[in-house]
Amino acid sequence: MEYLSVMNAQKCILESVKKLDVESVRLERSLGRVLAEEVRANRDQPPYDVSAMDGYAVRSADLANVSATLAIIEDIKAGDMPRKTVQAGQCARIMTGAPVPQGADAVIRVEDTLAVSNNSVQINRAVQPGNDIRRLGENMCKGEVVLVAGTEITPGVIGILATVKRAQLQVYRRPRVAILSTGNELEGLDEIFDPYKIPNSNSYALMAQLQALGIEPLLLGIARDDPDELAEYLQQGLEFDVLLASGGSSVGVHDYVRPTIEALGVQMKFWRVAMKPGHPVAFGTTQRAEGWLRSSREPPGLPLAGENATADVFVFCLPGNPVSSMVCFEQFVIPALRRMMGHVRLYRRTVQARLAHAVNMRPGRTEFIRVVLSRDDDGSYVATSTGTQSSGVSLSMAKADGLLVVPADSNGLAAGEQVTVQLLDGTVFQDVAGFRE
Repeated sequence: MEYLSVMNAQKCILESVKKLDVESVRLERSLGRVLAEEVRANRDQPPYDVSAMDGYAVRSADLANVSATLAIIEDIKAGDMPRKTVQAGQCARIMTGAPVPQGADAVIRVEDTLAVSNNSVQINRAVQPGNDIRRLGENMCKGEVVLVAGTEITPGVIGILATVKRAQLQVYRRPRVAILSTGNELEGLDEIFDPYKIPNSNSYALMAQLQALGIEPLLLGIARDDPDELAEYLQQGLEFDVLLASGGSSVGVHDYVRPTIEALGVQMKFWRVAMKPGHPVAFGTTQRAEGWLRSSREPPGLPLAGENATADVFVFCLPGNPVSSMVCFEQFVIPALRRMMGHVRLYRRTVQARLAHAVNMRPGRTEFIRVVLSRDDDGSYVATSTGTQSSGVSLSMAKADGLLVVPADSNGLAAGEQVTVQLLDGTVFQDVAGFRE
């Protein structure tokens, strides 16, 4: 089978996945979710003209001659309603957020005034009508759509939802994800130390990558290189929305993942991608009956479907090398999961940087080089390799700020060349991959 390019593999995956169903969550638990409904304002906000500053509510006409001494007729605090109308030669002492009284058309800041007595104040500057006043409905008007379906719920959006008193929200469900590692050589985290075994780091690195997306996965453990045992573990994983299986997807005589997973009814869309590291990555789909018996370890409160309903299951076979597994997760799993959760921006953010040193490579595969980023004197990013780029050196990933993307047609990069770096940290995503192949 011909190797797909990275972008064609991404396209294949995204053509297969779709947004999940909708569930209701409390506002306090909604951060990072995606709205599945539009939200309208339930009142004018502010509900009246309010002062934007601590100061005095005045008639701008009284300050036409710049200097004026005005009589203070009342104090208005936030939460109070004015009792008097401001007449010529008068003003009202007013606090930020308090309603502007009738007759006043501007607010003068307290810093621009001089107290004459408890009942009068001298003002030495002119103001225009509307100065330091927040108008009725300036933030939102009753019935106005303030948030559309598809909006990612950020701290700022939480503030809007609280403003319109939406305690319960309709959002797209997060996918249920299972992680399985495979191989006789692996040593579990809680198993007795064996210096000749390889620690099962992949399960936990993938777990953390999922947690960074707001998803709490189930770790199925380690399936040994036995077709029957592997089939049992894979069958458990196929009860979830997404199964991530690392290791065993190469072409060795003891790599049983491919024949076993195909025997379980998974239709593989591709095996192998023209990339480095991570070319032995695969993706497939199947369906499960929605009347499945849920594990007691699974998150509670999920909606039950009818007995005859089916749901899509997506399977990612990731390489066993730790770096390859994490890089493939970044390129293929993240965009798929974010689409399932209703996001529009699916890909990690990219930045432009100057390469600190030459990079030698042969064309044919898109290469992802682990780099650290610094700033030069003019504030531009500088990308420097973390060192050896072996896919088994997980420290290179732990040190990295991002992945320098070398296009597949490149014969290498020169020191000082402008390059594209895909960031590994942060919560900002973008709507395109941000690099070329």
